[in-house]
Amino acid sequence: MDIPEITIHNTFIPHDDPEASLAFYRDVLGFEVRLDVGRGPMRWITVGPPGQPSTSIVLHPPAADPGITDDEKRVIAEMMAKGTYATLVLATKDLETTFERLQAGAEVVQEPTDQPYGVRDCAVRDPAGTMIRIQQLR
Repeated sequence: MDIPEITIHNTFIPHDDPEASLAFYRDVLGFEVRLDVGRGPMRWITVGPPGQPSTSIVLHPPAADPGITDDEKRVIAEMMAKGTYATLVLATKDLETTFERLQAGAEVVQEPTDQPYGVRDCAVRDPAGTMIRIQQLR
C-alpha cells in the first residue's frame, strides 16, 4: 500500500507580544499575514512565506488552553524567556543576504557558520525567545 503524500500545513510558535511578533515575522522575515484573530494578548496570527500558501506558522498565546495550570504557565513563561520552549528551522538560497537583513530586527544568536554536521546556518531569536535557525539551501 502506498503512503499518501504528507505535507507540513501549520506549525504553532508561541508569542507573548502579538504586535512585536507580527512586526518580526512580517517586517523582518518578510512573511505575509494570512489570518489575524482575537484581541490583545489573546491573538492567533497566521503567517507564511510568500509563494508558499500551503505552509503556515500560527503565532499563538501559549497559555490560552484552559487546561494549563498556573505552574505550567510559569514553566512555559520561563522556558520562553530562556529561548528553550520552541525552535523553528527555516532555509534560504542566500544565507548571507538573509542574515544582513535579520541583523537589523532580530536578536542575533549566531552569525553564519559552517556547522560540523554539514550545513551552513545562522541563528536569531524572535521577540518571544523562539530560536530560529536559518540554513543555506544547497
